[in-house]
Amino acid sequence: MHPKCSSFLRASTDDFKKIPGNPIAYWVSEKFLGCFTENPAIGDQIALKAGMSTGDNTIFQRAWYEVAMSNISFLTSDNNETKSNGTRWYPCHSGGEYRKWYGNHDVVVNWYQNGAEIRNFGLDKGKQKSAVRNEFFYFKSGITWSKISSGRFAARLRPSGFLFDDTGRCGFSNDTEVTMFALGIFCSSLSNMFLEVLCPTLSFTSGELAKIPFVKINKVAADSVITAITDLISIARSDWDSYETSWDFASLPLLYLDYRQSTLKATYDDLRAYWRDMTLEMQRLEEENNHIFIDAYCLQDELTPEVPLNEITLTCNPHYRYSNSKNAEELEVLLLADTMKEFISYAVGCMFGRYSLDKPGLILANQCETIEDYWKNIRAYQNLPTANCPLPTDSVFPPDADNVIPILDGDWFTDDVSERFRKFLRITFGEEHYEENLKFIEGALGKDIRKYFLKDFYSDHVRRYKKRPIYWLFSSTKGSFNALIYMHRYRSDTVSVVLNYLREFRVKLTTQKNHLEAVSISASASAGEKTKALKEIESLRKMIEELDSYEREILYPLATEQLEIDLDDGVKVNYQKFGPALRKIPGLDTKEE
Repeated sequence: MHPKCSSFLRASTDDFKKIPGNPIAYWVSEKFLGCFTENPAIGDQIALKAGMSTGDNTIFQRAWYEVAMSNISFLTSDNNETKSNGTRWYPCHSGGEYRKWYGNHDVVVNWYQNGAEIRNFGLDKGKQKSAVRNEFFYFKSGITWSKISSGRFAARLRPSGFLFDDTGRCGFSNDTEVTMFALGIFCSSLSNMFLEVLCPTLSFTSGELAKIPFVKINKVAADSVITAITDLISIARSDWDSYETSWDFASLPLLYLDYRQSTLKATYDDLRAYWRDMTLEMQRLEEENNHIFIDAYCLQDELTPEVPLNEITLTCNPHYRYSNSKNAEELEVLLLADTMKEFISYAVGCMFGRYSLDKPGLILANQCETIEDYWKNIRAYQNLPTANCPLPTDSVFPPDADNVIPILDGDWFTDDVSERFRKFLRITFGEEHYEENLKFIEGALGKDIRKYFLKDFYSDHVRRYKKRPIYWLFSSTKGSFNALIYMHRYRSDTVSVVLNYLREFRVKLTTQKNHLEAVSISASASAGEKTKALKEIESLRKMIEELDSYEREILYPLATEQLEIDLDDGVKVNYQKFGPALRKIPGLDTKEE
């Protein structure tokens, strides 16, 4: 019986033998079976391989943004190079979300000195826990896919310079055309049709994928396939690199000159139109790819080339990015809100010197980098002398000098994150439409900017960086005091700087409390003013007590420890060193998150 209908089908057991592995699939047609008998298997054309098993990914793998960029090698060509270059971390394909053509470049693996630590893992206790497989293919270009999926199958281009593990399986060929054809087949609607029969469990192993038939197509169709796939990869890569979680991120699309208009709304509208065109072009190219391969396999009666929008795997495509159950209006609301949050996130990155309006790409992204390192980087980019020069005073948007930015409910500090963001908005989109632009952002967020920073920013940041945040939030018990730091600029005296902010804040609160106490007993104050003052006095009293407790029990003892961190240990280890001084991240302190 076909799984999607109630009618009975008759099939010969000999038919099942035509499909490698002899799976029982009563519903397949003669033409479908013919694909296996009339074409070679894809595994005969391209080597499909499983990669290493580290034995413990929490020890040997990191998100790339956790570690120092100077300790990641992006251009390694072979294992011999890793024995001498002194670099610890290397890009590694390790599965990831459903995404076609390009992307999921998130993970780096410890392959220091040809993976010595991974190779020896467990041997000191008499049992090796790791497995290094198919290392001949390490750092070679090809195709990659996620072994485990919750839905449809997808594959992506694998640039050279990557290792790969068991969950990020890969395919390799010395023939670029064969590689492109295989990627075209894997990303077509045909692959899912074949895999429904070959591996219905949604575990896409190398052996099962190797059984997919590799169709031969004529020269004209081949040229069209190569052109379409090249364009598809280019679009997918552009989309991937438009977000700050890509190591090739240069700047925010909202700030590209091609889209910059007099107002933020007009700029967003132009960018949204471009994203819509890009998504539709991707859809057209994918349908062209489907059409060519459907014809080549002679499956016109089995499949149509159409690709629904939710399968166009671009982050800028809301139909893919969000639940497909939402209507068009809901999708647009979500996309606008997230785009404004990305603008805010980039602004915070500029506040800390991770990014700059004076230079594209990462600026400060190494262990204990300083404000002096920032200016050297900017001067080098601008071909200005870097030695024995005073710090610039005319920068477009200079970063915070002490790596501590308060997030408070009120205008208590001039370098508060809300004030800094307002300055960033004025610089990037001008003074003339500042109020209109701020209103547009707050409308998209559904709250004013200060409330967003207080209530939502850090949760959004933790989510964006997949529970490996690069900005850390010092927060008192009830959140009356909050201060953000950038972990790559952390020094052993950073907690002392945070403590100084807390003490200054408490002085300001005490001064305000004293003023209100004077109002509450003033003969010239009205009854309403006195009642309001008394309420505020009580609120301030509780805040001061909270700050006293936070300093006495948590922050001051921590400051005296002068804690050091090592970025190579990753966020999971380093964040927990600070205990209750930092905002708790649910799941970070458990083995499985």
